Amino acid sequence: MASASNAGRLPDGRRSLLIGGITPFSTVDWPGKLACVAFLAGCPWRCPYCQNHLLQSFGAATQTDEDLFAFLDQRRGLLDGVVFSGGEPLAQEATIDAARRAREMGFEVGLHTCGGYPERLERILPHIDWVGIDVKAPWAKYDSVTLARGTGKLAQASLDAILDAGVAMEARTTWHPALLTSDDIAAIGQDLAARGVRTWAVQAYRHQGTTGELPNETVYPSDTPTGIAELFESFEFRRA
Repeated sequence: MASASNAGRLPDGRRSLLIGGITPFSTVDWPGKLACVAFLAGCPWRCPYCQNHLLQSFGAATQTDEDLFAFLDQRRGLLDGVVFSGGEPLAQEATIDAARRAREMGFEVGLHTCGGYPERLERILPHIDWVGIDVKAPWAKYDSVTLARGTGKLAQASLDAILDAGVAMEARTTWHPALLTSDDIAAIGQDLAARGVRTWAVQAYRHQGTTGELPNETVYPSDTPTGIAELFESFEFRRA
């Protein structure tokens, strides 16, 4: 399996990104923006509801950042920005340089992250305009969702870094009834609101596209705990 550390070097010495796919135009990956989305390979966590599980391995890469920037060069003035998604974009340190380069080309930059790399996140925050961060569970229950150790502390540190930086952001939580209870959702919402998060989306589990290890069950808007939506300036329940 390939790793981020042995990715090829570009002529100027930078390490190339490992990209699993590029969506030329999207209106859903960055609310209110028309953006190109680069889906980066590699993720340290194994959440059973993952829609992009094929990108968990660095070996899923089929393109590099040179492919991405060649495309962006032709779309100056036609796109609002570029979103680095995944996988987990910050599993590759080269994402930081790529964000900086996209900004220098005149594009706004968005980031989707699980919050697994708080130190890299702090370094990329000055070069991005918006973050969508997954908040997967109450902090103490994180490992049962990510199937990895110590993940709650990492995600909590990442969320705090975003809030401290004042970068526009959206928190979002995927809800499968076998992983999170209604009380868990209430606890997440109360914690986020207390930290100063203003925008939160609860996403109903969608079975199609996953590994199939979870039961094909979902939740509905009526399952949302009473009073939670009112804690946020913007709250959205996203159906499966």
